[in-house]
Amino acid sequence: MTKSEIKSETAHSPRNRGTTSSSASARPARRAASAKTETPYHHGALREALLQAAERVLEREGLAGLTLRAVAREAGVSHAAPTHHFGDLTGLVSELAAIGFRQFNAAMVSACDAATTPLERTLARPKAYVAYAQAHPGMYGLMFRTERLDYSRPSLHEASEASFAGLANAIGAMRQEQISGDALTLDQGAAIARAWSMVHGFTTLLLDGRLKDILERLPKGTTAEQLLQAMLTSTVVPKLPGC
Repeated sequence: MTKSEIKSETAHSPRNRGTTSSSASARPARRAASAKTETPYHHGALREALLQAAERVLEREGLAGLTLRAVAREAGVSHAAPTHHFGDLTGLVSELAAIGFRQFNAAMVSACDAATTPLERTLARPKAYVAYAQAHPGMYGLMFRTERLDYSRPSLHEASEASFAGLANAIGAMRQEQISGDALTLDQGAAIARAWSMVHGFTTLLLDGRLKDILERLPKGTTAEQLLQAMLTSTVVPKLPGC
């Protein structure tokens, strides 16, 4: 066998073909594996992605389960990411509560806009209040945990002030007077506190399951919404017991 024949057979032998093919195919495979393990950076929207992850953790595990590490795991990013964007857990939950207040306010505005009769307009806001709390119990609970929130953060301050302004305006409309959010008369303050106490108290009892006993004693099929409406439209003022 000549030298040229030996070279030709060596180049085309099955062993050499397999080695060359395996080496060539391994390189793209390594590149593909490397690309697959890269974590996307949310296309520049990491802050929003962290807040969305925080809301999911809150609704699934409650406030006790809402930690910076849990949020990072939920978002699929490093544990340092929430700290970089929010500073600490108080910063994160405060920004999350601001989102909750904005959602809350939007739900009530939408309900009021959809009302077509005076009675519907009267009931729209409190019904939307309760409906939001039922749909987002974790967020609702966080929004009123003042000790966990930092109201010096502009986003939370503005959102909560807008919520109070909406309540004050609604009470002013019912009383047919203009109510300023900055300065209230005692009578105006009492009217706002009375309305808020009734709806917030009802909502808290409902979420805690404390209204179940009353609902079970009512005519079959009576809903919590019907009970709330009966409370709001009742003209009977119970007499306070004497001393």
